[in-house]
Amino acid sequence: MIKIDYVNAHCDIPCKVYDPYMAQYAAISVLRLIDLIEEMPENPSSKADLAKLSRLVEQKEEHAHKVKDEITTIWGDYFKQPQIEKFPDVHDLAHSIMMAASKCKQELARANGEDLLDKVNKFAEMFWLSKDVEVETVTSNNLPHVDIVVPKK
Repeated sequence: MIKIDYVNAHCDIPCKVYDPYMAQYAAISVLRLIDLIEEMPENPSSKADLAKLSRLVEQKEEHAHKVKDEITTIWGDYFKQPQIEKFPDVHDLAHSIMMAASKCKQELARANGEDLLDKVNKFAEMFWLSKDVEVETVTSNNLPHVDIVVPKK
């Protein structure tokens, strides 16, 4: 009998279910968390403020890492030769997303979060266009109400 204690994968089966929205959602979260950190007192002195700041920073870094995970999965598992021929810049873009997400983890500048979301949106556009799905830019319903690229309805 085989005993399996733990399994975690996305998705080497392959399921062929991919959507860059989770990366976009994570990038929006990074941007929102940077905004919330900016709203904190300049020199937090209470334990409550320090605890809140600590949680915000931890979540910002977790969401930046989530961007990396989501993009890496789609880039590595979905983009094959036909898609790469259609979008030869996908490797450079994916790498630049990794670098932008790292910068968001290292710093608190809102411009870094905006850059990350911009790159993730370009990746989402490539992804959908590689499937011959038209895209449009809409404003996210989530704070901070930024633009995201989605399949056209």
